[in-house]
Amino acid sequence: MRERARRARAHSEEGFTLIEGMIATILLATGLLGLASMQTIAMGRNGDANEKTRVTNFAVEIIERIQFNRRNALAYNGIDTSVVCTISATTQPMARGDCDQWRNLLTGQLATGLQNLRGQVAVTTVGPTLPPLNQRRVVVTMSWMGDVGEQKLATARSLSITAMVAPE
Repeated sequence: MRERARRARAHSEEGFTLIEGMIATILLATGLLGLASMQTIAMGRNGDANEKTRVTNFAVEIIERIQFNRRNALAYNGIDTSVVCTISATTQPMARGDCDQWRNLLTGQLATGLQNLRGQVAVTTVGPTLPPLNQRRVVVTMSWMGDVGEQKLATARSLSITAMVAPE
């Protein structure tokens, strides 16, 4: 009788059936497909972050130039890299040089992959008039078309950075 019970128990524990194997395969395939789609999304977000980092560095470039030449910060007002610099080279040579160099930077090799990259600068006076503190608010606005990669549509993007420039 013991022998019969042992054989019956061994017969019922023979291993996986075909249906159990198919279910395990489906579960594994579903998990792998989820990982693959997550990888695609991560690569797209990485590209977007790379674009924003590059554009932010371009914007900070002109802000640093304005801070270096803070006495003449108002001369930078109205810079638009889509047109030629209009700052007078005789009265504001440093501001004119900064404008030209920044425009060349945004249209040169370093801006490759950033289509229609455009930078604009607005400088306004802030603070009380008596006594005059001569603080300036600098707003740099960057706009561009996103990188056109594999299966990625170009979208209009923009970034604005505001900084305060105080006298020495």
